[in-house]
Amino acid sequence: MNGLGLLTQVSMTHHFVVAIDNPTYDLGTWYRVSGLTVKWQDCKYRVGEQGNQFYVLPGNTEYQNIKLSRAACADSQVVQTWLASTSLNPTPHSGAIVLLDYGGIPVVHWRLNEFFPIAWSIVDLDADNAKPAVETLELAHTGFLYDESEPAP
Repeated sequence: MNGLGLLTQVSMTHHFVVAIDNPTYDLGTWYRVSGLTVKWQDCKYRVGEQGNQFYVLPGNTEYQNIKLSRAACADSQVVQTWLASTSLNPTPHSGAIVLLDYGGIPVVHWRLNEFFPIAWSIVDLDADNAKPAVETLELAHTGFLYDESEPAP
């Protein structure tokens, strides 16, 4: 492949699929995912009698909530069904966010542990506005790193 072909592939739009392990709730494709962030609290340890020397080590892992956005579509009804079910019976699920390239081929995935919806919104609906109705779903989760006792798949 020549350099121009590679440039074309890289510049094409990626999209994301959110899959819940319960196939009843196939959340479909999303064009924006934010909050795939992990950070560690810094733990500082001072060394006894050695003046001002200290060590910094990683502490507890912290994850942000994940926000998904897309134009409202047929899959939006599945989200509404999941929200109603979760409202009645809050059960955390596991699943994954999969980054797909321009041809629909998976590039990388993030396995989410115990997630559930904590917020959903849609932009103001205005028939005079020529913009799509964008819905946003926010998920809380317990992590996406394989740092628990279970081995990575």
